[in-house]
Amino acid sequence: MGEAESESWLVHTLAISAARPAKHLSLSPSFQCSAFASWTKKNICKKECCFFVKGVREDVCTCGYSKTDHVDEAIKPEDFTGETWDRHRHVREVPTDAFGDISFGGLGQKTGKYVRVSTDTSPELLYNLLTEQWKLSPPNLLISVTGGAKNFYLKAHLKNMFHRGLIKVAQTTGAWIISGGMHTGVMKHVGQAVRDYALSSTMQGQIVAIGVATWGIIHNREALVHSEGGFPAHYVMDTESQGGLSCLDNNHTHFLLVDDGTQGHYGVEIELRSRLEKCISGKHLGNEESHMTIPVVCVVLDGGPGTLNTIYNAMLNGTPCVILEGSGRIADVIAQVAGLPLTRVTIALIHQLMKKFFGQEYENFPDLKIIEWTKKIQDIIRMSHLLTIFRISEDNHGDVDVAILQALLKASRSSESLGITCWKRQLELAIAWNRVDIAETEIFTEERQWKSSDLHWAMLSALVGNKPRFVSLLLENGVSLRDFLQDEANLYKLYKGLPSCIFLRKLAKRVQSCCSKRKAFPIKSRAHSEQGEMISMTHVSDEVRHLLGSYTQALYPPSKKTNHFNMSMETSVSLSQSPTSSQAPLREDVAAQRDPGRDLFLWAVVQNNKELAEIAWEQCRDCMSAALAASKILKTMAEEGSDADEAEDMQELANHYEKHAIGVFSECHNSDEERAQKLLVRASPFWGRTTCLRLALEADNKSFISQSGVQALLTQIWCGELSVVNPVWRVLICMVFFPLICTDFLVFRRDEVIQRDAAKNEEIKTVETVTGSTIRTNYLGPDPSREPLHSWSKLVYLYSSPQVKFYWNIVSYFAFLFLFAVVLMIDFQATPSAGELLLYIWLLSLVCEEVRQLFYDPDGFGFRKKARIYINDLWNILDVLSILLFVIGLAFRLTTELFYAGKILLCIDFVVFCLRLMAIFTISRTLGPKIIIVRRMMMDMFFFMFLLSIWVVAYGVAKQGILIQNDNRLEWIVRGAIYEPYLIIFGNFPSNIDYAAFDINSCSINGTDPLKPKCPVLNENQTPVFPEWLTIIMLCIYLLFANILLLNLLIAIFNFTFQQVQDNTDRIWKFQRYELIKEYHSRPAAPPPFIIFSHLYLFIRNMVICKPPIISKEFKRELPQMEEEELLSWEALMKDRYLLSTQQEQSQSMERHILETAQKVTTITDRLERGDETSSAAMVQRLARLEEQVVQSAKALQWIMDSLKRPGFAAKETQPTLTTTDESPDIYTSEKEDRFHVNARQFHYPNSNVARFPVPEEKVPWEVSFSSYNPACPEDSEDHVDGSESEALDNYRNPAGRTGIRGRGALSHLGPNLNVDFVLTRWRDCDGSVLEYLVVRDESQESMALPGGTVQSADHTPLIRTCMKLYEEVNAKVSEGTKVFEGYVDDCRNTDNAWVETTVLNIHLDRTSQVMKDIDSMVASSHGALQWREVSGKTRLSSNQRDSLRKVAELHNRKF
Repeated sequence: MGEAESESWLVHTLAISAARPAKHLSLSPSFQCSAFASWTKKNICKKECCFFVKGVREDVCTCGYSKTDHVDEAIKPEDFTGETWDRHRHVREVPTDAFGDISFGGLGQKTGKYVRVSTDTSPELLYNLLTEQWKLSPPNLLISVTGGAKNFYLKAHLKNMFHRGLIKVAQTTGAWIISGGMHTGVMKHVGQAVRDYALSSTMQGQIVAIGVATWGIIHNREALVHSEGGFPAHYVMDTESQGGLSCLDNNHTHFLLVDDGTQGHYGVEIELRSRLEKCISGKHLGNEESHMTIPVVCVVLDGGPGTLNTIYNAMLNGTPCVILEGSGRIADVIAQVAGLPLTRVTIALIHQLMKKFFGQEYENFPDLKIIEWTKKIQDIIRMSHLLTIFRISEDNHGDVDVAILQALLKASRSSESLGITCWKRQLELAIAWNRVDIAETEIFTEERQWKSSDLHWAMLSALVGNKPRFVSLLLENGVSLRDFLQDEANLYKLYKGLPSCIFLRKLAKRVQSCCSKRKAFPIKSRAHSEQGEMISMTHVSDEVRHLLGSYTQALYPPSKKTNHFNMSMETSVSLSQSPTSSQAPLREDVAAQRDPGRDLFLWAVVQNNKELAEIAWEQCRDCMSAALAASKILKTMAEEGSDADEAEDMQELANHYEKHAIGVFSECHNSDEERAQKLLVRASPFWGRTTCLRLALEADNKSFISQSGVQALLTQIWCGELSVVNPVWRVLICMVFFPLICTDFLVFRRDEVIQRDAAKNEEIKTVETVTGSTIRTNYLGPDPSREPLHSWSKLVYLYSSPQVKFYWNIVSYFAFLFLFAVVLMIDFQATPSAGELLLYIWLLSLVCEEVRQLFYDPDGFGFRKKARIYINDLWNILDVLSILLFVIGLAFRLTTELFYAGKILLCIDFVVFCLRLMAIFTISRTLGPKIIIVRRMMMDMFFFMFLLSIWVVAYGVAKQGILIQNDNRLEWIVRGAIYEPYLIIFGNFPSNIDYAAFDINSCSINGTDPLKPKCPVLNENQTPVFPEWLTIIMLCIYLLFANILLLNLLIAIFNFTFQQVQDNTDRIWKFQRYELIKEYHSRPAAPPPFIIFSHLYLFIRNMVICKPPIISKEFKRELPQMEEEELLSWEALMKDRYLLSTQQEQSQSMERHILETAQKVTTITDRLERGDETSSAAMVQRLARLEEQVVQSAKALQWIMDSLKRPGFAAKETQPTLTTTDESPDIYTSEKEDRFHVNARQFHYPNSNVARFPVPEEKVPWEVSFSSYNPACPEDSEDHVDGSESEALDNYRNPAGRTGIRGRGALSHLGPNLNVDFVLTRWRDCDGSVLEYLVVRDESQESMALPGGTVQSADHTPLIRTCMKLYEEVNAKVSEGTKVFEGYVDDCRNTDNAWVETTVLNIHLDRTSQVMKDIDSMVASSHGALQWREVSGKTRLSSNQRDSLRKVAELHNRKF
């Protein structure tokens, strides 16, 4: 592809992708079904029996299917003749024939998706099916619900809590729920939860409930079989006739129906479900950049022995489990013993609980199974960090959703991810789930002090993920926006994560236009075509400037750095940087004008995100300018957008920020009027050096402009240096008799300031007289700017006041109209007279003034926008129209032929000039709003005339046709058809429709008289022949509709317009008043025609001498840095007051009281229901504990009494073992739990298929009788012995007790297997502040470990698990080592007859020794196989080696 084609394709793709709101193209349903069917038949298989073998019945195969369900080749197969049926050999995979959409019918017409899959299907393929084919969003959490497969009873309150909690956690976190998918047991409860709460939820999106069921046990599965797919397949739930089969649950949304080729066998799906859950748990959480994987939690209700195995295996894989107490059977057994110490979880207790909760099922449980279950339950309890019991009687968990999320965080907290990694993982999970409540209670506690830099990644994730509550939480807990956005890359990443919105599409178009302009430069185009189209912050700045207006400066000046981001196919952005530009802060000159709150607020506003924008606005320094700028940006995007709903949302948000600006300014004005006025006209360095006043005007924020504070500023500008308290009549008198200004007849603003300062000084002196202090008097010095005005200055200020200019222009305009009227009526000669020439000069001065107004641009709008603003003003339109008519009329009157036509045009022009006179009333508070009402009514009347014209033309044409026969005079046709019917409305009734009023002399019979209308059709008697009754009836009907109906309708319209506009006219008048004030503020002082001299002066000054224009500070003022900072600090204080008052108003509103009352009632009801169900059980439990304590106390007292009766009891008697209540399990846990080995009793022996015999905690000691103990021996062991050899094994007995397996196992020999671990330590630096140790990579375990190995010789020489060079270096230092530990080690390889004993030596190395240098060289060349690491609790070693490292830290007086 050529360079030009590449660039064209790129920009075209950019524009299309930005303009596309959806991620995927919208395809027709039939095409989607066809594509899915093709993909499914190609990738998904089922299983079918290919060898029919008679089973129990003649027509049923061993696989469970009937003979008719087999293919013909399976009936008499040649390949398997004489063989017995084998599931692994005689079942084959073929393309599936059951997939598509499943419709359950009934109420609601529930539908879902399903597919029949083989047990050998790859879980990766199934995940692709779920996410790519079924378009499910990847989950943030996987909830695996397991338990009883048969129907069981749940108490009403527990059922409601489970339903509500499960759906809440699924909705808030975006989780997938996986269950068995059947309409029985726990799966039915999952479906009911989806049914009860999904439709009533305010959250958007569907609850994903995936059912993984066995195909062979589904009732009515024949309806699902369609070779080309069922779209939909109609499935009937018939629970009454299902027999030994089960129906699918109609509330699940997706079904994976697992097929192993058999029928009627339950549990076929367990293995594939486990592999699928493991596959999903290995996927990245969120995007690929995340180091987190999708968390999995197992929720257990009820259940039997199979559920216990599921819980045990899940916890061994690190999956946390939440067990609901009160749900029945195994769940209640585990819940009952979860709070007990291991020594009390005995076989007898499990027997008792099994009998209690399983009922008649308990009779079928063999003793060996009870022993195995006891061991598993003990192991489950030991993994307390993965076990959470939800007890309905306790309030600490809240709902089930909180318990589920707390379980995941507890597992994360206790996992190998220690230190900072642990809390980072927890926070990442909480952000992914969008659960602020969990983060507040579990992560952001008072135990930790957070650094801003540690939370920057979380802030970025919360912002891009649109989680405003998390943004607020992070800001409350130490995140500094200045530090966060000081790194330029973070700002780019925020724009990288922009969702599809109007701003993104506009940005794409801007890039496209920039690229098209660059086509003329092939070298530059080549560079960009290689890297992709770069979207820099300059593009963002240009687009924001377009939205704000060209009068602003760029918010992000062009940077020398080459940071940029690319817009991709899915309207996202990919960040990239040049090698020379690292993630460095912005340039100092740019950073000086940057506000991080402004940057974040702008980013949120352009995507129309109200919640994030609200948070960012509170962080803005210049909050009022920010609110007004947001209003302008949103209104501009709403006008330019094509989506009506999105535009409405933007308009609503724009009004919201206008209210914010009004609220802040009201607080400012109430506090200090002078400072508030400074805020209006100060140039904001953060928003393109524009002012709040200008932003409000451009955003058409009439409510903001109409505030009393803003109007006070405008009035002050209107009066100039004159005081606003001067009555108008005094100003008018001084305009004529100007010497009066030398007296106090007029008050100037300087005089007011001096009087105010004098009064303040008097107050201070009075206070100092009382207190005796002179500090303030000495501080107050003379201010030269506060001296009284001289007479000349007063004269200049008088005639330069916009108010005085306006009055002089009114006088001048009346004089102009008087002169114009005199010329038209009295002095309009063929040769222009002196008065007419003066009129022409006067008009020339008006033309010059209009030209000056058009080109006068102090705000920097540019000529195009300035011209648009000029044309949009109605009064300017009248000015242009009047001038054009005058010029045309003047041209006509100077010619002989068109002299009279010219006078007519000038007369019409006089009317236009008189209409222009109405502009003088706009300054009036009384008449100004009425002019607005008149303009609105004129628009109403204009549209009303269309309706009226229908009746006028209809009646006029009909009347003319009836009365007059073929009149060909156009002027009389128009008069009769339009003009006369129009006059009838105003009472001028015609005389030619009535015989009695007909006068033949008033008309012309043949229409030959041009001054008379044509007579009606006459008969021989010269009387009209038209039907009189018809014309009169037509007139009556016309008058009824036109005079009564339509005219009253017009009056009603006017009344409605008046009532509607009346409330807003004052606001609109105040808004439009600004333009009049600004016009006369910039207008020269002299009125027309003398103003022409001012125009001549301005032309010479600006065009000839080229002096810069004089900049007025009334509408825009640059403040010094110190004053700017002080003003912004004060504004921030006022903003806080406004927000506080707003919160108080909301808290006191009736809606808030109703909501709080409803929440309290709900909480009380919930607690009452909970109390009713748990009070009796709690009372029984408390009585049982009390009874147990009494029994134990009696035993202790009896032992004391017996001992006191015997001499020397302390030496001979032993204290009886006393059990305690559940309230103090920690003592037993700490003292007793580590008494027996644990790893040596794991069920699965490493590197072997042999399972250990279950050894519960109480049966570990050899002294305890265990008659049923029958340990196995590994098949690869050479110790399969009988008779005398068995006696030899008895000579080697594990000192720690039973392990559940005999023989040597994986160890090298019977008896103790000696091992040595070396802890090589050194100081990192010379001051000895950091202690380090050496670790090696254990390739077999793929982890780090201490150097060392087994001792294989009599001299205890270790075989180090690393290179021999390290052994040689260490061997020379063995004698200098310190023995840290020596003894038995709880190793998973231990057996009853072979075990591991370890000696741990600490060898501390001197940094300057040769050995240290040799080891360092080996570390450098080991490619990570050898590493020095700091001794701390964050280390990742085995539990035994961590204990050894802790002792080494204590040895060197270092904290571990």
